[in-house]
Amino acid sequence: MNLLKSLISVSLMTFISRVLGFIRDVLIASIFGASMFTDAFFVSFKIPNLLRRIFADGVFSQVFIPILVDYKTKKNKKNIKDFISAIFGFMIFFLFLLTILGILFSKFIIVISAPGFSNLPEKLILSTNLLTIMFPYILLISLSSLFSSILNSWNYFFIPAFSPIFLNISIIIFSVFFSSFFNPSIISLAWAVIIGGFIQLFYQLPFVYKINMLVIPNFNWNNVGLLRVSKKMGPAILGTSANQISLIINTIFSSLLNSGSISWIYYADRLIEFPVGILGVSLSTILFTPLAKNYKNGIKLECKKLLNWGFRTSLIVSLPSAAILFFLSKPIIIVLFQYGKFTDFDVLMTEKALKLYSLGLVSFILVKILSSAFYAFEEIKIPMKISLLTLFLTQLMNPFLIFYFKHAGLALSLSISGWINFLLLYSRLYQRKIICFKNSELIFIISIILSTSAMIVILLCILHIMPIWNIGSFFNKIIRLFFVLLISGITYLFMLNILGIRLLNFSKNLKI
Repeated sequence: MNLLKSLISVSLMTFISRVLGFIRDVLIASIFGASMFTDAFFVSFKIPNLLRRIFADGVFSQVFIPILVDYKTKKNKKNIKDFISAIFGFMIFFLFLLTILGILFSKFIIVISAPGFSNLPEKLILSTNLLTIMFPYILLISLSSLFSSILNSWNYFFIPAFSPIFLNISIIIFSVFFSSFFNPSIISLAWAVIIGGFIQLFYQLPFVYKINMLVIPNFNWNNVGLLRVSKKMGPAILGTSANQISLIINTIFSSLLNSGSISWIYYADRLIEFPVGILGVSLSTILFTPLAKNYKNGIKLECKKLLNWGFRTSLIVSLPSAAILFFLSKPIIIVLFQYGKFTDFDVLMTEKALKLYSLGLVSFILVKILSSAFYAFEEIKIPMKISLLTLFLTQLMNPFLIFYFKHAGLALSLSISGWINFLLLYSRLYQRKIICFKNSELIFIISIILSTSAMIVILLCILHIMPIWNIGSFFNKIIRLFFVLLISGITYLFMLNILGIRLLNFSKNLKI
């Protein structure tokens, strides 16, 4: 299997999903602005989304896939199906119970996650209602993640990567056509999330059936594979939860700041998640299965090659992306979000957060790749301990950074902790000689920095002659932004070529 081809395939689907996500956010910003209603929705949606990252994408797939790969290597088809069936049954039982508890204690969860809402009864009631509607999403998306993990293990990367598109389409349709049917209209977004979750789940069923792995859930708690997954889930949840707990604490801090702070952070986070999703998530997804397979088969040299390829690919895209998000932060925010109730002040506040987020973009992507290696090797305690340490350091920095930078201080603390996380993960892999820093890597990094610097110079020159960004039609502003990005990209690729870096050399066949 060609690694670059798989990366392009997954990245393309992720790109489409993220573009639809931006259209979704543009509509939300235009219709609702950065208001009490959006604050309530973003806080409420963050909770099932947080649980999704803990119990589904963030933990479950990282624990489940290596064991499923082991089953594929050593067991027959009946054993594999029994294992999947037991996992299926366990998830339905556990997540249904969790959903019931979440609905019953929605108000308490909102008070804990956003204590600033306690002083605003209307905001608290609205957030509680939204969370009550959306909580079943965790059940739907977790089961969808199970099917995605199965398909990824059979090297069907394209199909699961397409799944998130349905959620964005659902929210877009409800925002445009059904918001007037609800009072307040923001409730339409909550129902859109549930409908999107249903579609994400059932869309994958025919493909799982095609590979003959669609099974009936079985409540067999003694299945050996299920016990192996359960044993590793604890440390994995603890490790992944550290990042999510950090986000919860950040939400608590931002709820205590000026109204709109949660929304400003949200929009900046959405922009920084664009390259993280397209590159970081896509890379970790396609590398995870072959890393697990090669490690199980004792082919450590191939693991080193895979990580080296992932490291270089990350740098070649993430460094210029970080520079673009920093220097183009205001134009991007204006073009994408400044419509309707989204004011100049909202642009300024979102810009401050985005610039500080961009300082950590490279580390966010590299952390996803390096941590996926530990999970593929079933060494879960190492990223767990590092995540807990970075959680502690992040929250230690937050009060000081908020004092000087207000809501943007939360973005800066995450950027700093991202670099700490990367350095600790890299050092552990370096000690084990699974990844190494050679002179060729240093030359490569210097070449990337020089190419990015040349791109920045050209970018600043173009910005100097550009008219003010908040004038003109949406189409006109999009064309201008695309022109700036195109010239910047051509400059960067031209410099890479001069310095001897050929993108076609990044095409690699995986040994599976």
